[in-house]
Amino acid sequence: MSTRKDNHPFVIRSKIWIADQDEQIVFGLGRYKILEAIHRLGSLQAAAQELKMSYRAVWCRIKTTEERLQRDLLTRSNRGSSLTPFAMQLLKQFRRLQAVIETESDAIFKELMADSMSADPNDKNE
Repeated sequence: MSTRKDNHPFVIRSKIWIADQDEQIVFGLGRYKILEAIHRLGSLQAAAQELKMSYRAVWCRIKTTEERLQRDLLTRSNRGSSLTPFAMQLLKQFRRLQAVIETESDAIFKELMADSMSADPNDKNE
């Protein structure tokens, strides 16, 4: 998802996910990739193959997320699977959340740490 470009030799990276009260994963980048692949390919099986996962693993993650959210993510037909409007909105919102967090963390890192990390090690003022 990241398209960061910077002149510093170091960058900040972070991983976000949404968890329930029991700290169980509800949604994160892995589930985002699964839904995005299903949306693009129209099939759980095709998405599983592309992501190099078993069909069962993909299915279990979707079912778990549906149960934790108490909302359907997929509609199924004899032609394959498609995302519900709720799932489409979830993808859009997660993409936006990820972009905001990346932008903000880049700015904070640059302000607080980037220059000092790339300073000349021979500089005696450190």
